Amino acid sequence: MHGGTSMIRELDPDSGLVVIELGGTCSGCGVSNITAENMQRELYFAFDAIEEVQIKVPSTGDVGADTVEGGRGGDLQYSTESPGHL
Repeated sequence: MHGGTSMIRELDPDSGLVVIELGGTCSGCGVSNITAENMQRELYFAFDAIEEVQIKVPSTGDVGADTVEGGRGGDLQYSTESPGHL
């Protein structure tokens, strides 16, 4: 609702792993952990085959829709510190 975006970055039907990247204004947002928890809960509820959901938040400091798409030149960087998501 406030410019945050999400994209499925990996989906492995054999292991049941789903990796979702939050971007846009979700990066650095104080309630993105709640968004991540809600997304995880909804995916587990909707799809029995899902065994694990990982949520990643870019640490580039960039905001906007292009961040999720890997825009702005270069690869996305991820923080090595836990953002407290799941």
